[in-house]
Amino acid sequence: MIFPENCLACNTELTNQEKHICLFCKTSLKKTYFEGFSEASALDKVFWGRIIISNTYAHFYFESNTPARKILHELKYKHKPNLGVYFGEEIGKRLIQSAKIQTIDALIPVPLHHKKAFDRGYNQSEMLAKGIGSVLNVPVLNNIIQKISHTSSQTKKNKIARWDNVSNIFESKKLSNFKHVAIIDDVITTGSTTESLALELKKVNPTIEISIIALAFAK
Repeated sequence: MIFPENCLACNTELTNQEKHICLFCKTSLKKTYFEGFSEASALDKVFWGRIIISNTYAHFYFESNTPARKILHELKYKHKPNLGVYFGEEIGKRLIQSAKIQTIDALIPVPLHHKKAFDRGYNQSEMLAKGIGSVLNVPVLNNIIQKISHTSSQTKKNKIARWDNVSNIFESKKLSNFKHVAIIDDVITTGSTTESLALELKKVNPTIEISIIALAFAK
């Protein structure tokens, strides 16, 4: 028997032209359009006064009871690495014409602790980076930085608790061969995890330029 592929958000049968998500659910995602902003975006402002970030981008806004929530849940917990690659490619297509990313020479996915990576079977941020890199023709650095502490979930923590949970949890090798890197994450809420990673990169290479690319941004 041949089982049809259904939309992961609404469970309707997909057409031959659709992949992972139907056209209706895909168009209902609230895109940020940050790639076209000439002024600071809401995501840029998350990092103001904390760390200097060159550019930021998120593909869509995270909202409860929408396809965005279902996509992130399926990506993180339902063993769908190809879903990450697919949306990484979608991000790459949005960014390929943007002047903001022209100087990026490497992508660094937010790493998982080895215990969580073993349980999940893959790193969702690495899958996103793989898709982005394939479109932008930029290498993905999987072994430059590692997570040295196994942290608890950030989901129900406030801003201060999130920072306490991720402070000093990364360890990086020196990035002497790269001038501008982009940190790749699945969803950004307070920015605590990406800030901690960026600070570690700055520690080993103070002159490195850092941008941030995410699948979703929770306002």
